[in-house]
Amino acid sequence: MKKTIFTGAGVAIITPFDDDNNINFTKFKELIDRQIENGTDAIIVAGTTGEGAALSTQEHISAVRFGVETVNKRVPVIAGCGSNDTRYGVILANECVAAGVDGLLMVTPYYNKTSQNGLVRHYNYIADRVDAPIIVYNVPSRTGVNIQPETYAELCKHPNIVATKEANGDISALERTISLCGDELGIYSGNDDQIAVFMALGAKGVISVLSNVCPKAAHDIAQLGLEGKYSESVALQLKYLRLCNDLFIDVNPIPVKMTLNKMGLNAGDLRLPLCNMTQDKEKILDETLKAYGLI
Repeated sequence: MKKTIFTGAGVAIITPFDDDNNINFTKFKELIDRQIENGTDAIIVAGTTGEGAALSTQEHISAVRFGVETVNKRVPVIAGCGSNDTRYGVILANECVAAGVDGLLMVTPYYNKTSQNGLVRHYNYIADRVDAPIIVYNVPSRTGVNIQPETYAELCKHPNIVATKEANGDISALERTISLCGDELGIYSGNDDQIAVFMALGAKGVISVLSNVCPKAAHDIAQLGLEGKYSESVALQLKYLRLCNDLFIDVNPIPVKMTLNKMGLNAGDLRLPLCNMTQDKEKILDETLKAYGLI
């Protein structure tokens, strides 16, 4: 059995920006501390929700290093990573390792639309050159590439490839992946509306957007599953289902960042090409946030 980086709910934390659209490290510290104080089990920096794709390499590494220093070993820190250029993926991954992270969340190559064999070669190439555990990140809605269960069975043979964040929404494929990989591949839900289902299938936890807003709720859904309290996990999942869905009423992280601003947590603006949602969507989001007593 491979080492587990974390169990429970890891937050895919947003990156707060100041009025000049630079990283607001003062607010970043406040957000990280808030997460840990409310039970979050891991901090994932500069991922999709952290607008990692809009950060320069220098900003990316600065955010990761700051996250490591701020967390100060209270919980694991995982760096959002990956590239459609395999060689650059190695460079970025090693910079994050040098910053002190506990693991790497490496998205599949995007735009190039590689084959399944290309995925195996890509991840093995990086894993051979990086001294840190890797969580593969499968999010075909963004990348145009979907990892097949049989491909996971090949990937998990590498000792550095320890888990996946699965966000393709296909539970049947997930079941086959688990049956093929067993303990050689940890599973994290990449969709907040499926945490309880993943936990019932033996997942380690979730890498969550919901945690930005309701860290204790996300933690509890996952933790109840870890404790085998599946009916309670499902009940809490269903309680927060509307919020989970409406945090994706527009492209992530638009709704969650707007939510944090409405809550007075000063997340700042988005970076183009992302921008605030239209008024009709914002009205729906506001109604949901009021229903949960968040604003």
